[in-house]
Amino acid sequence: MESTEHYKTHLETELIRLQTDLAGIATFNETTGDWVALPITDELTETDENVEADGVESWNERRATVSQLETSYKNVVRALEKIVAGTYGVCEIGGEVIEVDRLAANPSARTCKVHRDNERELSL
Repeated sequence: MESTEHYKTHLETELIRLQTDLAGIATFNETTGDWVALPITDELTETDENVEADGVESWNERRATVSQLETSYKNVVRALEKIVAGTYGVCEIGGEVIEVDRLAANPSARTCKVHRDNERELSL
């Protein structure tokens, strides 16, 4: 495996971006380590049913966005931890070395190309 410094720099930059994006729409729960979407409170307290319904829909969209960003966040954190542990670039399913072009495209990839379709099945 080549030097991980380039990947580490990219992952650290990505982590800052994800934290910033998440902080704008969620709060971090220190106890669980999860991000929790913040509702748009002024839309949820509206007396007009249509405005209230739009607020609930916006909150559901926000929760979905938080879920996607949180998955990316956890994968980046995991990749950085692997760099420190010396296990970065090893497929979590088969133990093979993850291809350089796969890591170049996705530095937080957890699997090699052979197991890419099974990556979503791994626990966060």
